[in-house]
Amino acid sequence: MPKSKASEEKGLKELVAKRKEISSTRPKFVRQESWRYVRIHPEWRKPKGIDSKMRRQDKGWPKLVRIGYRGPVKARGLHPSGHFEVLVHRPGDLEGMVPGRDVARIGATVGAKKRDAILSRATELGLRVVNPTGLRIIESKE
Repeated sequence: MPKSKASEEKGLKELVAKRKEISSTRPKFVRQESWRYVRIHPEWRKPKGIDSKMRRQDKGWPKLVRIGYRGPVKARGLHPSGHFEVLVHRPGDLEGMVPGRDVARIGATVGAKKRDAILSRATELGLRVVNPTGLRIIESKE
């Protein structure tokens, strides 16, 4: 028996909530000794040293990135609203989107004129745009 649209949407929202819950218990993965030296940035790098306490997973050292910390498979790539997010760079990209299921995110490099065209086309199709702001009003120099 096929699921109804409302129950499917409710399921996606529950998955997003579960993803957020898992994310809140997940440790902050930091690069070894990044808290000690300014020159070492905190972005994750796998510790590979022969005497590395972090690699050996000694007590008191930060946790290593492991597959078990991952979120639900079906929730990956979903917007926090529970919709599938599609990156849009031109008005033609909106054509294949489903109004109740997908939301559009306008690319960062899209200019004001094309952004305006995308927004007007999205309202025609009944699509939600996640980042509609950023449109500059271009005034004449008179």
